[in-house]
Parts: sequence; C-alpha cells; structure tokens
Amino acid sequence: MPSFSLLLCGFSGRRRKPLSTEATDPEAQHMKDALECLIDSVEGESSHKAEHGREMQAFLRLFTSYIKRKRERSVLVWDRVQPISTDQIVPYDSLPASGNFNNLKKLAVLKVNGGLGTSMGMPGAKSALEVKNGVTFLDLTVRQVESLNIANHVDVPLILMTSFHTQDDTLRVIKKYADHQVHITTFNQSRYPRVYKENMLPCPKSSKDEHEKWYPPGHGDLYYSLAHSGVLDRLLQQGKQYLFVSNSDNLGATVDERILDHMIDTQTDFAMEVTDKTRADIQGGTLVNYDGHIRLLEMAQTPADHEEDSQSARSFKLFNTNNLWIDLHSLKRNMDKGGMDLDLIVREKAMDDGQAVIQLETAAGSAIKHFDNACGIHVPRSRFIPVKTCSDLLLLTSDIYALQNDRLVPNPDRMFTSIPVIKLGDHYRKIQEFQERFKQIPKIAELDHLTVSGDVHWGRNITLRGTVIVAASEGQRIDIPSGTTLENKLISGNLNLIEL
Repeated sequence: MPSFSLLLCGFSGRRRKPLSTEATDPEAQHMKDALECLIDSVEGESSHKAEHGREMQAFLRLFTSYIKRKRERSVLVWDRVQPISTDQIVPYDSLPASGNFNNLKKLAVLKVNGGLGTSMGMPGAKSALEVKNGVTFLDLTVRQVESLNIANHVDVPLILMTSFHTQDDTLRVIKKYADHQVHITTFNQSRYPRVYKENMLPCPKSSKDEHEKWYPPGHGDLYYSLAHSGVLDRLLQQGKQYLFVSNSDNLGATVDERILDHMIDTQTDFAMEVTDKTRADIQGGTLVNYDGHIRLLEMAQTPADHEEDSQSARSFKLFNTNNLWIDLHSLKRNMDKGGMDLDLIVREKAMDDGQAVIQLETAAGSAIKHFDNACGIHVPRSRFIPVKTCSDLLLLTSDIYALQNDRLVPNPDRMFTSIPVIKLGDHYRKIQEFQERFKQIPKIAELDHLTVSGDVHWGRNITLRGTVIVAASEGQRIDIPSGTTLENKLISGNLNLIEL
C-alpha cells in the first residue's frame, strides 16, 4: 500500500532521498508526511528540489526537537545554573590598543539582514530605513567596511544573509556600490513553513504558497545557511579565518580591531559581546555557567518558576548583544560533524485570517556551548544601538547621535553619558504613524525621559529637556506647535501645561 505522503501528494515517479526522523510521535510523523508533499511540489531543476529537501530536513529536526521539549517539558535544571565567572568574561578596557593591521586580512564581516520590520509595520527590509541625511542602515554598514579597507589596505569582505523577504530590497541598495572598494556577497537563509498551532501541520500546501505561510528562521539559521550556501568554504579558501557577525539593525556593531587581536592572540574560537543589562533588556539572553561550562541562557530555557530570577540584573548583570566573533575553522569542524544543537525559540504569531501559528527558530549565540575556547567580552553600551521599535528610531535619528566617519557617535554636546528613556505609545507603533506625527525630529540633547500617550502630533524646531510627558485623552488630539520648548512638563488631554 502506498504511504500516506504518496497518497496525499500524488507520486511523481521521480526518486529522491526521503526525509528521516527518529521520533515516533504521531505529530512528527504527520509533519514528515506533509513536508514530503512540499518537497514534491517543487518544480524545475532537480537541484531546486534537493535544496528544498535539505531545508525541510533541517526544519523537521527542529520540529522534532520542539515536540520532544513540549512532551518532556525539558528546560535547564535551575540548581545547575550559576552566574558567569569573571575569568570567562574579558573586560573590553583590558584589551590593548590594536597594533597588527595584518590581522584584518583574516577577517570577514557578516550582517544578519533577513528580517522585516514587521513590529514597526514595515513591508520591506528594516535595513533600508534612513538613519540620517538619506543614509540607510545598509548604506552605513557598506561605508564602514569600505572605509576600513581603504584605511588599512585590506580586503575585508561584507556578507549579507538575506531572506526571501529582504533579498530584493538588499540587492537594490547594494547595486550602487558595485565599483566601491568592498566586495559584497549575499546569500539567502532558509525558508521554513509556519505551523498551525491547532493541528501542528504546516500552513503551506505547496512550495509556491504565499509568503505569509513561510518565514525566515532567525539568526540561529546562520550556521546552516552559511555552510550549505558554500559561502563558508569560499571564505576559508580565500584565507579568511574569523567572522564578525551582528544584526543589521544594531548600528553600534562595527569592526573592532582590539577584539579581533584578542581572538587571534588567545586562540579564542568563539566570543560573544555582552554589555550591562538595563530595564529594557530583561528579556535578553545572558551568559551563565551550566555544569561548569559557558552557556547562553534565554528565557525559553528558563523554568517558569525562575523567570524572575533570570531577569534579575543583580544576579545576571550582562546580556547578549548578538555581536559574535567566530573562528571559521572551528565552525567548519562543527558543521562537518553534523551541525550544532542550538537552543530552540518558539514564537507565536497570528495570520492575517486570525489563525494562530508558531515559528520555530534558534538562537545564534547558543552555539557558544559547542566551542572549546569561548568567552564573553564585556563591551561598552555604545556597541549596542538596536532599532526594534519606533521609540528606538526616534532616539537614533535625533541629535543624541551624530554621524562621524560613517559611525554613530554620542553627541559631544550632551552633558550626560546616559541615553534618554523614550516611550512612545500605541499611536507610534507603526513607521507610517511615526512619520505622520513627527514633521521633524525634536532636539533632545538635554532630554532625560519622554513618554507619549495618545494621538500627539509634533511641529518643527521643537526642543525637549528634562522629563516630558504628553498624554492625549481617548478621542482627543494634541498638537505641539512648531518652535515649542518643553522642559520638565506634563501636557494632559486638555492641553494644560503642568510643571514637573
């Protein structure tokens, strides 16, 4: 009798390597059958089907891991979790000034550039957002690597890991750099099927189903896609030994020769940049000791009754910036042994039709447990300038930061070293709403705290100082006139100005 998958899909008569799974759970078996159908739906060259098959095999392993964790409720044993020891964290200030520019010849730079700005309502790549003066995130990255090459007479390549969401946007931006002194390589990360939460089956029925039913599986897919795209082998053939990885929306993540020198001098094969935790970072992963080994602790691996403990800035003072430095030879050895078991991240989403789905992702930083000589590097906060929300975008595009030699630097005219706290309400959740309400970004070099609630619109040439709170009542609108200066003020829905 034909198997369930052949009856469901219709057998094409062409042989291919079937998917394999060690799991005997009905959910895993049903997923395997459904994924076989997706592979058989691929048209065109056999190489396309083979590549899709490799991706679906990797996804099946991830799904099987998810089913096992759900069944066994496997999380870290909290009694074996200890704060990271001081000898496993290298203070950035202890690193000597760089003196060997030849080390740069061994380096390649990779930006994780596969994500849409969906949380900000963006239809395209977040890296296409403007920073200042028409310069986008991606422009800034390219210019930084080019400047590094020109200044040091080296050829550090820039690699962009894109996704089916961001590939076209990325290619449009980098086309203008064809004649510049930076070699740019792009490769697409994997495309995985979203899974209906109700029945644990994939949303797409064929490989051609609309994009909404598929997703790029986050930064943890970096290692698999780097190896299977052939980029890892090409870098090694070019004599590259180290890879600096960071997210494209972290504008503080630039090449630092002091860290590279440390990697080479100490033969470190994996380094994670960590920085001081603030209230905004309680959800971020942190480095811990687990059974005497360095490990990344994410919220997903924390027992429910210890989540508050893992978020404590007293016990775990540092968090992962996702700036990673990797020895490519060590990575190659790990991948040749069958890859790495990375910590699972489960994200719950809602489709446009309201149906609940899950996305299975992995954490790139969790690879640290697979490297023998690994460490954390305690870096200044200036190496972590992420843009996850419109509140972050306001801060970034304001006069808090200036562009200097293609790098974002703190405004020297600001009297305080701390960064202002900015909390924009629901009316600023999407980028279009943000742009409609700000005719011009206010001057905030002397601002400590800004909270905005409700429908508030801002004119031009506005200055904010100290603590400013603007709260429009439900159904009301507040317009802050052009030329206004607000210092330690609370503005309520009836437009009363209140001294703070």
